[in-house]
Amino acid sequence: CIVRAVCSIRHSCMLLLHFAVAKLTIFLSFHLQQRNKKTGDIRPTIAVTKAHIDLPECREAVTAGRLKPDGKILLPTGQSVVSKAAIEPVWYLPEIARRFECTESNLRQSIFRMTNGMYPELITRPDIKVFLPPIGGLTIYIWGDPATIPDEDIELTCRVHDECNGSDVFGSDICTCRPYLTHAIEECIKTAQRGGCGIVIYYRKEGRSLGEVTKYLVYNTRKRQEGGDSAETYFSCTEQVAGVQDTRFQAMMPDPLHFLGVTKIHNFISMSDLKYNAIVNTGIKIVNRIEIPADLVPADAQVEITAKVFHGYNGGETYKGVNEAELKKTKGREYGYNDDKKE
Repeated sequence: CIVRAVCSIRHSCMLLLHFAVAKLTIFLSFHLQQRNKKTGDIRPTIAVTKAHIDLPECREAVTAGRLKPDGKILLPTGQSVVSKAAIEPVWYLPEIARRFECTESNLRQSIFRMTNGMYPELITRPDIKVFLPPIGGLTIYIWGDPATIPDEDIELTCRVHDECNGSDVFGSDICTCRPYLTHAIEECIKTAQRGGCGIVIYYRKEGRSLGEVTKYLVYNTRKRQEGGDSAETYFSCTEQVAGVQDTRFQAMMPDPLHFLGVTKIHNFISMSDLKYNAIVNTGIKIVNRIEIPADLVPADAQVEITAKVFHGYNGGETYKGVNEAELKKTKGREYGYNDDKKE
């Protein structure tokens, strides 16, 4: 566990500060900078604010009648009202060591080696117990009243989403990331309108924590291989380029849910067994698992969804027909990369 955790240090996220600390952020950000001059470097790591989220998919859902503005959670413009929290990772090393059943000294030495000695204080200053790892943070978006989150009798909808810049921001259709995210937001809005609460946790784990460069190299391998992009070779192409299928370390992923007081998720908007197992293994109950609707899967993302379901992702009733024959025949878009070879 130690080796796996430390090897994923650049791509995992862990926060051991209680969510309530966020209430002090505004005070800290203004007043503590004055004290910094005398007492040292003090940095807030959590900030909370209110916002309006304006997504074309939500406006389309209003036009289609799937969403109905109520003036509170969802405005007539299609904008939704949220609370959002930006969180930077902070590791309290004695607790990390306890969780992974190792000594603090071994943990410090492992992190020091895996970060190429960038943080000598890990070795030279054992009195400093807090470490800010060089990894991406996360953002929590909340629709509805956050005070209802710990109440197991009040409906809670949740998605834990890992960053995909190409799809989430620019709409690339080779994967299901943006449509699944916007579907989760739509479900969160509906839950909040029913008196419940919706949560989306957005992690910076681009490309299954392999990074965007590696992800694009995988895309090129898929598209340029003999026969073109294929569901049958979806995972093997990733292994061919990166040596592994996935470097996300899920053991600490559920921590923000616990900071919020989550003990039961009524609707979990995810097909990933890795995420599901990581969450339930920490004691959080999950009632329903919601797959992405088939009509939201882009044409070129059929390769991804078919491969994932065939290899064990929870497809529910929607994807129960995925079998080996479907795997073999599902192909991606042609880009003409292999035309020269044919000539």
